[in-house]
Amino acid sequence: MDYSLLDAPASKIADTARGLLGWELAAGGVRIRLTEVEAYAGVGEDPASHSHRGRTERNSVMFGPAGFLYVYFVFGMHWCLNVTAGREGEAAAVLLRAGRVVDGLAAARARRGPVADRELARGPARLAVALGIDGTANRTSLLDGTGPVLLTPPTTVVDEDAIRSGPRVGVAAAHDVPWRFWLADEPSVSAYRRHAPRRRPAAG
Repeated sequence: MDYSLLDAPASKIADTARGLLGWELAAGGVRIRLTEVEAYAGVGEDPASHSHRGRTERNSVMFGPAGFLYVYFVFGMHWCLNVTAGREGEAAAVLLRAGRVVDGLAAARARRGPVADRELARGPARLAVALGIDGTANRTSLLDGTGPVLLTPPTTVVDEDAIRSGPRVGVAAAHDVPWRFWLADEPSVSAYRRHAPRRRPAAG
């Protein structure tokens, strides 16, 4: 299988993210076709990226090699899955925002509950739950079968005319960078929400 897309320079992370649409993830008896992704660049380039201020223990997997899972916890309750990309030493990753379950509907529904098919992996947290993936999968390979998740290229390349782009969802910085990519007319794509900072209560 051809994974050269992931090895493109980190400066091309938006192109890499676009190219991941239509790829498939398989884990826990479920296979998901990616319908929505977001690109995040490296040090000093993208204020919304975890790697913007440099390498830390948490984000070190973003610095390569490509094709590994970066899994992090948000809001104290949700896991989010990212695929690392770029040349080793260059930080970049693509958030896997949403997908359509194409195999293993029963297994996905057992994890997600009695929801509509389009809701099974509609959003990054739901996608992780549908696949049965949590933080234990962090830093595992997506490419060689040694990790719990396998990423595979599509058998049919996605038509460029079917791809849309716009601002990323819920980021606290670089609000208007159009690095969210999704497939048009795909019901599994999540709803857009701009980040709304929490207001502190006024002093009494």
